[in-house]
Amino acid sequence: MFIAMNRFRVKLGCEHEFLDIWRNRDSYLEDVPGFKSFNLLQGPTTEEYTLFSSHATWESREAFEAWTKSDAFRKAHANAGSRREIYLGHPQLECFEAVI
Repeated sequence: MFIAMNRFRVKLGCEHEFLDIWRNRDSYLEDVPGFKSFNLLQGPTTEEYTLFSSHATWESREAFEAWTKSDAFRKAHANAGSRREIYLGHPQLECFEAVI
């Protein structure tokens, strides 16, 4: 099992807009070989931002990497940079391999 997570620092007051972006986007993940599940997680709020994390589970690292090179990935991320003003910095990708 392989897990890919992106951490997003969303400016205070922009949380609903961020959630609307995710609710209304086409991810194209359901048809991708090796994809298992997806969750969008909300974390703590600081004085500057609210932390969110996308959490995708894959059968393997190879399945995830194949997706990042696919048409489905390009279509899902076509408008990814259109609302930069709601974020504090770029998303931070974190990847994990299941070891136990």
